[in-house]
Amino acid sequence: MAIAIRDERDEACFGLAVGSEPARSIHAVADPATEAQAAHRPSLAQRCGRGAKLGFDVLVAGALLLVMLPVLLLVVVLIQIESPGSPFYRARRVGYRGRPLDVLKFRKMALDAKGLPLTLAGDVRLTRIGAFMARTRIDELPQLWNVVRGQMSLVGPRPEDARFVALHAGSYEEILSVRPGITGWSQLAFAAESRILDQGDPVAHYVDSILPAKVGLDCKYAEHRGMRTDVATMAWTAVAMLSRIEVAVHRESGRLGRRRRKQALKLADQSGHATPECASHAAS
Repeated sequence: MAIAIRDERDEACFGLAVGSEPARSIHAVADPATEAQAAHRPSLAQRCGRGAKLGFDVLVAGALLLVMLPVLLLVVVLIQIESPGSPFYRARRVGYRGRPLDVLKFRKMALDAKGLPLTLAGDVRLTRIGAFMARTRIDELPQLWNVVRGQMSLVGPRPEDARFVALHAGSYEEILSVRPGITGWSQLAFAAESRILDQGDPVAHYVDSILPAKVGLDCKYAEHRGMRTDVATMAWTAVAMLSRIEVAVHRESGRLGRRRRKQALKLADQSGHATPECASHAAS
């Protein structure tokens, strides 16, 4: 079984994860000019772990696409009925290692909608089916194709707009060492983002309060990621979608749990108190 993935560091171990031969061999770096760089490269065990995660993501995402194909086709039809045009929307984001990433989504808004780069509660640009998709997160399902292509992961940091990434460039050096995810700590913690954004100046509120909290959570995930963490995150994502509950993410430990009502009411006020720096960046 041969699957082409444009990530040379993960290729060899990815081949082992899906049962094929390694795509290429790994050679030691002997050039003295690159010794410092080589010292910071992931170990073979770390690369194999990333390769195993990549293989798991691709296989699971492919299976989910097949299983959910009838639902995806139904959504396409409903979008076409209400708002003719492409049923898909490609949101340009900053992806893995800073590469441009076109995140594939179902189109929630009118075909030529313009305006803020954020979606608000009761946004007039949303179609009726789009409002339903925004509440249920169904619009995110096409990102399974990004996962199959090796551009995204099932679990990872939230893919962000380049304008917002530039505000925390140092931290995003660490965050973007991990493939962005369909779900993740910041996605779960701020699932109600559209409701808590200040309607008066949503962009300023996002930049000053919500974005730093997301950066802090994404830094924590990038530093402490692992298969156990991913499985727990996927489980809580399924619970949140099926039971319509909100999930709380502890800012220090990353522990997941059900959000209490008082926590939900204070979320917007507390979000700006998170430290937006990744540990490795803050120490440099």
